[in-house]
Amino acid sequence: MLHTMSTSVETVTERSAAEVNEEIRALWRRSGGTLSTEQREEYQRLVMEWAAATPPPARAA
Repeated sequence: MLHTMSTSVETVTERSAAEVNEEIRALWRRSGGTLSTEQREEYQRLVMEWAAATPPPARAA
């Protein structure tokens, strides 16, 4: 049996680090300071997205 791989490309909207940070803050507010397992997974995903959206620090000359 042959399996085919999807060739469709998902549309990814890149958000700014500030937008992702606000979603992280909202997650913590909703959780009351204690994350469930599902919320922890969401938090980890958001932190990775935030890190990718954060520009690298400027290098000193």
